[in-house]
Amino acid sequence: MQTQEKSFEVKNLIGGRWEERDGLETEPVYDPATGRVIAETPLSTEEDVERAVGAAKEAFPSWAATPVVERARVLFRFKMLLEERFDELADLVTLENGKDTKDAAGEVRRGIEVVEFACGMPTLLMGETVRDVARGIDNVSWRYPLGVVAAITPFNFPFMVPLWTAPIAIGAGNTYVLKPSERTPLSAQRIGELLFEAGLPEGVFNIVNGAKEVVDAICSHPEIKAVSFVGSQPVAKHVYELGCAHGKRVQALAGAKNSMIAMPDAVLEKAVPNIISSAYGNAGERCLAGSVLVAVGTEEEQDRLVEAVKEAASAMKVGPGYEEGSELTPLIRDSHRERVRSYVDLAEEEGAEVVLDGRKPPVEGGFFFGPTILDRVTGEMRVAREEIFGPVLSVVRVRTLDEAIEFTNASPFGNACSIYTESGAAIRHWRERIEAGMLGVNVGVAAPMAFFPFNGIKNSFYGDLHATGKDGVRFFTENKVEIVRFYSDPDDVGPSVAYPEEAGA
Repeated sequence: MQTQEKSFEVKNLIGGRWEERDGLETEPVYDPATGRVIAETPLSTEEDVERAVGAAKEAFPSWAATPVVERARVLFRFKMLLEERFDELADLVTLENGKDTKDAAGEVRRGIEVVEFACGMPTLLMGETVRDVARGIDNVSWRYPLGVVAAITPFNFPFMVPLWTAPIAIGAGNTYVLKPSERTPLSAQRIGELLFEAGLPEGVFNIVNGAKEVVDAICSHPEIKAVSFVGSQPVAKHVYELGCAHGKRVQALAGAKNSMIAMPDAVLEKAVPNIISSAYGNAGERCLAGSVLVAVGTEEEQDRLVEAVKEAASAMKVGPGYEEGSELTPLIRDSHRERVRSYVDLAEEEGAEVVLDGRKPPVEGGFFFGPTILDRVTGEMRVAREEIFGPVLSVVRVRTLDEAIEFTNASPFGNACSIYTESGAAIRHWRERIEAGMLGVNVGVAAPMAFFPFNGIKNSFYGDLHATGKDGVRFFTENKVEIVRFYSDPDDVGPSVAYPEEAGA
């Protein structure tokens, strides 16, 4: 991909029609690699949400009554279109988010995998039956769509996260309202275009762009039955509380502070590149980033690990995502870069040792921040406890695995934790005691496949049913349980029934 000078027009999609912004205030969308404004996101209002929900409500009865195999065929066609436009979609992610082409392609692939999973909806919606729960009585359960549902998605995965929910929700027979991040609305718009090219009826998939007013309107609208959210912990808590207060089913995926525990027997030549990828991939702007490296062992063993990580991080190529070989790409906004810088300043004040300093922008233009390593961080420091969401790796030194587990479990977050070791005994000991929902063994980004739940716990998740996998299907459907008994004799056929021979066939 080369730099793009093209500008984009961001529109709401309501009832199958792309709407002009009609005087709405806007927020700029930047190319993070250059700082150039490439679009303006309309900041929609509560009235826009009302119209989108109205369109979705109107479309629901017909879509819910569409046979599930026909709904699945729309998803199969959609999946085909995504494959055909794979490179275009990855380039769009790089343009609006800034991540490198490899990460962008990985994001598109992960989104498509959820579509593939949702194509199995005829099987996923199968109920359960037990015959003869009592004499002559059978028990059956059926899965039904909820109605109008909504998703509020983040800037860091503008293509993948909308697809965590949209294919499952509409495949199950719901109609859907999406509020993408106002910082990265372009991928969501392309998803809408391709869904309708695949044959999705008008009103089934709607987009309302905006900020807090749209979020609050979605969470409080009486016709929206369920809300899925991915974003920061404070906003996740707000969405969960507001949505639940209005009687909604809510899944709110929140922040993280993920530890990577490196044991003395870790295979450094394999572990270090993996640690670097986890800490600095997508500039650290992902909720599965390994942001704390817990070095277990003697001081000599710890020094060897820190030196190896520092050497690898120092060698990273910092540059735009569309340039070949770029490994560390820009942050999403200059304001966010300042926030990340403030955490490094704070770490220094709190006594951490800045062994690799990325505060001076290594590339002119755009929102770049260099790879940063903070050594000898302690659990009392804010950089050890709070989500920075940038290319900053904090190193905590401990003597034993139990100390590493104790440090990790003290975090209010519980998204993911990884361990680097060849010891099966250490892995089992860690797995049984660690408080995190997604675990990686010699894997720094413990992202589950589409048919498993994205399984954060503690303050990394608010709700009961997680996104993706069978949890996602359960979240967007309701059970009806039926008990069946018949009194009539099987030979007692009513007069309205004519057999072929009696009808002269």
